[in-house]
Amino acid sequence: MDFLTDYINEVKQHDLYRALVSYQPLDAVHVESQGQRYLLLATNNYLGLTHSLAVKKAAMIAVEQYGTGSGGARLTTGSHPLYEKLEQQLALFKGTEAALIFNTGYMANVGIISALVNKNDVVFSDELNHASIIDGCRLAKGQTVVYRHTDMAHLAEVLENTPCQGQRLIVTDGVFSMDGDIAPLDQIVLLAEKYQAMVMVDDAHAVGVLGRGGRGTVDYFGLKGRVHIQVGTLSKSLASEGGYVAGSQTLIDYLVNKSRSFIFSTALSPGTVAAGYAALKELQARPELVDKLRHNGDYVRKALVAAGLQIDGALTPIIPIVVGEAAVAEEMAQQLKEQGLIVSAIRPPTVMPGKSRLRLKVSAAHDNGVLVRTVEIIIAVSKGLKLI
Repeated sequence: MDFLTDYINEVKQHDLYRALVSYQPLDAVHVESQGQRYLLLATNNYLGLTHSLAVKKAAMIAVEQYGTGSGGARLTTGSHPLYEKLEQQLALFKGTEAALIFNTGYMANVGIISALVNKNDVVFSDELNHASIIDGCRLAKGQTVVYRHTDMAHLAEVLENTPCQGQRLIVTDGVFSMDGDIAPLDQIVLLAEKYQAMVMVDDAHAVGVLGRGGRGTVDYFGLKGRVHIQVGTLSKSLASEGGYVAGSQTLIDYLVNKSRSFIFSTALSPGTVAAGYAALKELQARPELVDKLRHNGDYVRKALVAAGLQIDGALTPIIPIVVGEAAVAEEMAQQLKEQGLIVSAIRPPTVMPGKSRLRLKVSAAHDNGVLVRTVEIIIAVSKGLKLI
């Protein structure tokens, strides 16, 4: 098994080695390790609801009432009223007829695409879509055509010139996780309607971020009823774990009978589902959290751009500082950690070679004073590394 050691040595040589690091969570945006307290700028906990008293209480009550595990898949062991309650609320929130919970967002994308795309079908996928979408396309029996990132002229070209005897499906992230930019969903829908294609959008990083009260990209662009499949996650703004799909009742019935990642997976625990439901209710009751998140993201982005740093994306709490080489990203992340900040160094193969970056994730739980100090530290470290 020398090939295992060879691979590890190779990624270390190219500054691409990854290792697990444990931190003790203190609250939504602070962690501790070896007696040192850090500010977390690498979390998808966009609204800070993981530590909401209401969310924690809901999870604990569910564990007390229903136990710690579900005991099996929903189709064999039986569903649970908590799942149906959350699915109904998700459908209302997303403006669809129905919804279905998956164990993770990854399993949702893999299970939906592989179930929908059959032998004579074609799926058109943005080149920067999440790995779970890419893997869903790989598992699907139909053809996959990749179009250039958010390039609507290219999408129109491949829709026009790709023969298809079956169904067409256009799939895109709503907010792209590496750059924080927003898919031109309004233009995608127009092309889909012209070429009779279904549209699937993964709103993992858009719920709680975009649209009225954080409803996502469909609401942001005013496209209610024109997007066939809305995928989301419970693990980011909704402070729990799991994924979901929202769409027509027919779509949900089809996936219950066809999606292997749903059919053959043990269901989420009752406590997890209860936490997701409570977080969704918190989001609906406190839309000011979405405004605070947007304010925090705008402040950090504008301050770093003003200092001369290369920041891609816009309007979302994902703020990528592009530094180029993987070694530079690693060094910057280490220096920021020494200053008390945890920031993700994103390197190939997650991004293209030469596009390594520090990816900041801003939360509504970050207070203004902390963010002012954060910006000062990032600028100082950037100057030391001659990035500005």
